Amino acid sequence: MTPDQYCEQKTRQSGSSFYYSFLFLPKDKRRAMTALYAFCREVDDVVDECTDMNVARMSLAWWRGQVNEIYDGTPQHPVALALVPVVRQFSLDKEHLLEIIAGMEMDLYKNRYDSFEELKLYCYRVASVVGLLSARIFGYSDEKTLIYAHDLGIAFQLTNIIRDVGEDAQRGRIYLPQDEMKQYGIHVNDVLNYRESPEFIKLMQFQVERAQQYYRQALAELPPADRKAQRTGLIMAAIYRTTLDEVVDSGLHVLREHVSLPAVRKLWLAFKTWLRN
Repeated sequence: MTPDQYCEQKTRQSGSSFYYSFLFLPKDKRRAMTALYAFCREVDDVVDECTDMNVARMSLAWWRGQVNEIYDGTPQHPVALALVPVVRQFSLDKEHLLEIIAGMEMDLYKNRYDSFEELKLYCYRVASVVGLLSARIFGYSDEKTLIYAHDLGIAFQLTNIIRDVGEDAQRGRIYLPQDEMKQYGIHVNDVLNYRESPEFIKLMQFQVERAQQYYRQALAELPPADRKAQRTGLIMAAIYRTTLDEVVDSGLHVLREHVSLPAVRKLWLAFKTWLRN
């Protein structure tokens, strides 16, 4: 199996919405995005699947070494090998790849966030940075496109946080800002014990409105000249925003339900968005 084939398999098996947006890209950009996404999955899996924190930290340190090798030598892992020509062709910043690892590592030592300002750093590292790297792969002519990519990444991660409250609680993680939980009278144990209340629903409505504001803000920031080049990001926006709408329509029962779109609907949204833009 070649490094590119490994990345393709990793991306397809994840069942992620990202896979459907990549289908419409030219071959070289599709290969680049598949390698980037596989990298994100590998380092995320270290945190989610490793039960020993020390082993997870060592694994992430090893991945930092692989990132350095991507730029300085010959890496070992197939995903890192696949990224070697990608970082050269698209001039991807090494610090951005290291930021992604730093974001994943936050999950090893931080499972609560005092405020949204604190949470934004996490969202930046695990999502906005990916958006910035993706924007470079897609291509842009206006620097304002990077502002769009940053804010769209925040919107994506807020959507994940809203959708996954119950699943994250199973791992002892709460990404909802603690000061906002207190404002709505929600205790940490309410989330960890899946206790839904009218106040919890109001808290989630507040989180949804913030995410929607980031979507509106990001889409307004995308310069018209780069809209066609950034169609893949717009496909992702359509899929993620529809997922958020489905969470709302289902009653925001995120403590006990996990909303996901069927593959055929994601493919239809991708096709429709590609044609429209």
